[in-house]
Amino acid sequence: MEFTPLIVAHLVAAVGAVVFGGITLALRKGTIIHRVFGRIWVGLMLATALVSFGIRSSGHFSWIHLLSVGTVIGLAASIYAVINGNIYAHRRGMTSTYVGLVIAGMFTLLPDRRLGHVLWTVVGLI
Repeated sequence: MEFTPLIVAHLVAAVGAVVFGGITLALRKGTIIHRVFGRIWVGLMLATALVSFGIRSSGHFSWIHLLSVGTVIGLAASIYAVINGNIYAHRRGMTSTYVGLVIAGMFTLLPDRRLGHVLWTVVGLI
């Protein structure tokens, strides 16, 4: 199983998004550091989603690309919400997007996925 530069870029951005997203959610809201980390997280999420469109199975998009479309829409809606002062919608949207990232990440660890195959092989369960 080959890890192309696009897959590596996608993986690095996704792992960074998990880290920065978790920190951002844990920070006190509305502070400068929350805003800075939030912007870094949004950038990493956009990179993760946009790079995914270059990763195709047999040259075709798969159902998982719908998550990338949903991510871009969710981020845009959440940013729109905070700009317009709707903190509740912003918080709900960003939290949902982060949870989606974590769930998608867990699916990549299934044995039939590239990363999961490598992980389970290294652990010795495959």
